[in-house]
Amino acid sequence: MCTGKCSRFLGLSLIPLSLACIVANALLLVPNGETGWTNHLSWHVWLMAGFIGGGLMVLCPGITAVRAGGKGCCGAGCCGNRCRMLRSVFSSAFGALGAIYCIAVSGAGLRTGPQCFSNGEWKYPFENSNGEYLRNDSLWSLCDNPPRVVPWNVTLFSLLVVAACLEVVLCGVQLVNAAIGVFCGDCRKKEGNPS
Repeated sequence: MCTGKCSRFLGLSLIPLSLACIVANALLLVPNGETGWTNHLSWHVWLMAGFIGGGLMVLCPGITAVRAGGKGCCGAGCCGNRCRMLRSVFSSAFGALGAIYCIAVSGAGLRTGPQCFSNGEWKYPFENSNGEYLRNDSLWSLCDNPPRVVPWNVTLFSLLVVAACLEVVLCGVQLVNAAIGVFCGDCRKKEGNPS
């Protein structure tokens, strides 16, 4: 597979993943689909790891990779696709950092658990459980309000971790692919030339 086609495929894979992260982070802002609990959200939600890290910081490399899969700055001539591939190298590194940020914050959010009303006060009841509450869903009843906040947070933070892990892999592959494209060019420029 030539670097241009590979770049386009990777970019088209990164874009929906980044949009999924943005949607997951938006849903974390409304526990159980209700807007009345925004004053008591976990600080992990407010770090916007899905919106900024796994979302916007990966959306840019996704778009750059798709563009790198097209004709380069000089078309099929002198530099072919190398200029866009070079841009994609730096953009992919930036996207990988964003995805790593998303993994770190979402993983910490899973480990700590949500902030909820428990035993008459707003607190993090699972903060010192080292993530044990993830394996024992009978502990979830410790959270009285917001309703169903624990499965809501667990599902969405888990989605963010999985999506961001895929983003790190895809950004890493695109970084290598784009670096090869910078040094070797894109084989597709030869396909369009008449013999």
